[in-house]
Amino acid sequence: MTDSTRVRRHAERVRELVASVVRTQIKDPRLGMITITDSRITADLREATVYYTVLGDTVAQESTAAALDSAGGLLRSTVGKALGLRHAPTLTFVLDDVSDQVKHMDELLKVAHSADAEVQRIAARAHYAGEANPYRPDSTAEDGASAGQEVR
Repeated sequence: MTDSTRVRRHAERVRELVASVVRTQIKDPRLGMITITDSRITADLREATVYYTVLGDTVAQESTAAALDSAGGLLRSTVGKALGLRHAPTLTFVLDDVSDQVKHMDELLKVAHSADAEVQRIAARAHYAGEANPYRPDSTAEDGASAGQEVR
């Protein structure tokens, strides 16, 4: 089996190679503003998953996915030659949804912030239900005992 350091090193190299080839060699007009964010490779180094993000709407994402699929052979052969492996890993491209997760987290934070502001507004108008000091000092105990005496 291969050790995890070697697998990590190959995964990082796959990410760098794919990013370089996409930037310099692929001239497909369907390819949008793409960023290769991560790559994972199996322990046997036969299958690699490449994660990417695309700037734009769903149409840009779909056209970029089609461009990456059509350039898959070139990318696989380039990666295989550069890594020097007996078998070039098959490349699977997955749209990374980090930006969607960030937007969702921003929305959750806005909701939490508005809820905190509402609680502060309610707390500012609130006043005690009873006396200002609900704790009685020792001198006014119910059985009439003075402050220094023991109550039995």
